[in-house]
Amino acid sequence: MATLASRWQRWWSARHPRADTHHLTQRNLYIVPTRPGLFFCATLAVLLLASINEQLSLGFALSFLLAGAGLASMLATHANLRGLDLDLRPPEAVEAGSEAPLLLRLHNPGAARYGIALTADRREWRHFLKSDPLRGSAWADVPAQGHAQVQVALPALPRGLHALPTLRLETRFPLGLFRAWSYWRPASALLVYPKAEALPPPLPAGAGEGQRLPASASGARGGDEVQGLRPYQRGDRPRDIHWKKALPQGDAPPQWWVRERQPPQGQALWLRWEDTAGMDEEARLARLCAWVRLADGQGLRYGLQLPRLHLDLDCGDGHLQACLRALALHGLSETPQEPQP
Repeated sequence: MATLASRWQRWWSARHPRADTHHLTQRNLYIVPTRPGLFFCATLAVLLLASINEQLSLGFALSFLLAGAGLASMLATHANLRGLDLDLRPPEAVEAGSEAPLLLRLHNPGAARYGIALTADRREWRHFLKSDPLRGSAWADVPAQGHAQVQVALPALPRGLHALPTLRLETRFPLGLFRAWSYWRPASALLVYPKAEALPPPLPAGAGEGQRLPASASGARGGDEVQGLRPYQRGDRPRDIHWKKALPQGDAPPQWWVRERQPPQGQALWLRWEDTAGMDEEARLARLCAWVRLADGQGLRYGLQLPRLHLDLDCGDGHLQACLRALALHGLSETPQEPQP
């Protein structure tokens, strides 16, 4: 039985490979009657048998008219999904215990589409969706030759790197007699950081005592003294943007300017695993995560020392993300963890 299940899983995974784009065709679209559709078919069969038994010409006409409407409904339901293109914006990392918004875009090359549902697979997220069936779902209408954007909220997950769940696209438009659906397995992964300690103690005082840094080596995050303005660069903090100067002038597009700050004359700060002795592993990671964010907020140069990882002194958003990723994956595999059905 286990062998049969594993073979089925391999076949299903090969038929639906992971990708951040998805094109709906006859190959990956499925359609079956809904419960009202089955009752409709049963009623149609009874009506046809009665017409045959009683030789009712109007009964035959009504039976064939309803059968044609049902077939047209089936074709319309299938066409409501066929031809759509979808893509995924890679999700941003979140803290453990926080929901992760998954942003999806639907591109429609043809006529308008209505009543399209996107749902995280309940077999993989049943522990999360059982209490609230509306969570993990979103609905969209896509205009003709247009686009639509929907957001699906994923559940709160423990720290680590998680593969995104299988998404199901479904529609019952226009009459609800048939249900057409398709599966999409995104390739991106979701990184979940440790939840930072709410009230951490002050930064370790003796970690870098006496290591005064010159202004040229103390980092680019800067202190409080403003030196001037420079053009905006990717990764700059929103609080450093000069918003008044960014206002559009006439028809010209706005130009973003960022305050250039004087680098701080700080100390080299080392955040060590040993500084959190006496706590369990998750609590130690939570404290280090809080210290990393606190040091980054103060514009300090800091390094991180973990049992099997050493990150040198640095500062900036790139260094912050590297430290948080190291804390998120401490003791875990860097291969995305698949959701458990």
